[in-house]
Amino acid sequence: MTDQRAPQTTAAPVFHAGFCAERSRPYILAAAVLATSIGLIDGHVVAIALPAMRDSLGADLMQAQWIHNAYMLTLSAVILVGGAMGDRFGLGRVFGLGIILFVVASIFCAIAPSPWFMIIARAVQGIGAAIMVPGSLALIARAYPRDSRGRAIGIWAAASALTTAAGPIIGGLALTIGGPEMWRWIFAINLPLGGVALYLLWQHLAEDPKRDEANVDISGALTATLALLAIAWGLTSLDHGGNATLWLAGGAMMLLVFIWTQSRSTHPMMPLTLFASRPFSAANALSFTLYSALSIMFFFMPMTFITGWGLSEIEASAAFAPMSIFISLLSARAGKLADRIGPAPLLMGGSLVVAMGYATMALLAPAQNFWGHILPAMCLVGLGMAAVAAPLSTAVMAAVHETQSGIASGINNAVTRMASLISVAAVGGIIAALYAGAGGTASFGVASDTAGHTAAMTAAFSGLAWIATTLALISAALGWLTRSVTKP
Repeated sequence: MTDQRAPQTTAAPVFHAGFCAERSRPYILAAAVLATSIGLIDGHVVAIALPAMRDSLGADLMQAQWIHNAYMLTLSAVILVGGAMGDRFGLGRVFGLGIILFVVASIFCAIAPSPWFMIIARAVQGIGAAIMVPGSLALIARAYPRDSRGRAIGIWAAASALTTAAGPIIGGLALTIGGPEMWRWIFAINLPLGGVALYLLWQHLAEDPKRDEANVDISGALTATLALLAIAWGLTSLDHGGNATLWLAGGAMMLLVFIWTQSRSTHPMMPLTLFASRPFSAANALSFTLYSALSIMFFFMPMTFITGWGLSEIEASAAFAPMSIFISLLSARAGKLADRIGPAPLLMGGSLVVAMGYATMALLAPAQNFWGHILPAMCLVGLGMAAVAAPLSTAVMAAVHETQSGIASGINNAVTRMASLISVAAVGGIIAALYAGAGGTASFGVASDTAGHTAAMTAAFSGLAWIATTLALISAALGWLTRSVTKP
């Protein structure tokens, strides 16, 4: 989903003079930008391409959820150890490994013959992204001295914002012009882009220091992965019978094991002591609820518009544009305002504006007017998220000691990805029930000419928008709990 805040490593990386020559710095920056871009583009294109992927692979709704969930599962569980791996084994080596994993998995995604083949490939892609994305910022920080680092990070952030905004549009345009099977080429393009990033890295990296004393919390990453897998699998299986309750119980038990390992580890991936701060806990809870709402809307919107309302992929991709545009234009201003008045007013006000946007969609969806109703409502969502994004980072960073800012930011980014995983898994059964309850006789998210299919999809989408509205309202209430944070 669209999380504009950059993942950070567990410790603040320090400039290393021998890391690369001064003339090589732009090439290292280009490698970081390319790697981040392919990760962001894939994350956003899948939402637009999913209807075509479902039709091509013959995937049902649960399998479609796992094409998304498999990526988010491994990404959210492994991202917190990605930075530590770079410290332990060498930043360049680990970053390169992440690119290789991501690209190889992308090729398998491109040739996937079945839904479960695609799901496994997406899980490996998530591991690659979890290693690759945090390393991109660390590369820049280690290659550039402090007096020029800000400009380099600014270039990286601008490129990230551009690919975030352009990704769905590029994917929608490719599918509209090239036809349904064009989604395979969207994955395949990662091969040359990743290859260029690797070439630049290996040609211009002079030294790749490692720290043998650095610790990687393997037990934490493993137990977190198993816990999230069991919980997500149980949630997606609730409306299919089977052993959903057993999976959920097993996930809860494994989550307790994860918490136990974190409490006993000398170098935990998620230090539990940070959550003793009420503002920190509230900010992360807000991240979970607000990004859960965003994730379920972004996941199910393209299915509704493309297979229900008959829009083309390029038209449906326009729904993603307002948020990226508003965040790019207003996020810095919101951050400065949060420095002056504290983040709480912006977190509360922004969340309320987001709730207004979702409620507007819920009320007006039956008219099936994308350009007149849905797009203006998404402008409200984009405006609200622009008010929240930077102040949320401010609240997280100001709630902990500055020496813990890296791990605090990493935890918050992992929480937003867990929100995407859990929310999409949880609402699959709900939207299927809403669709059936509204008289649908086919399946939500597939093209069908059966009687009442479009009306049932629209009714289910409206119900989903009300759920997102409720989550945004809860986010506004959680924003109140961050009011003790005044400035970073």
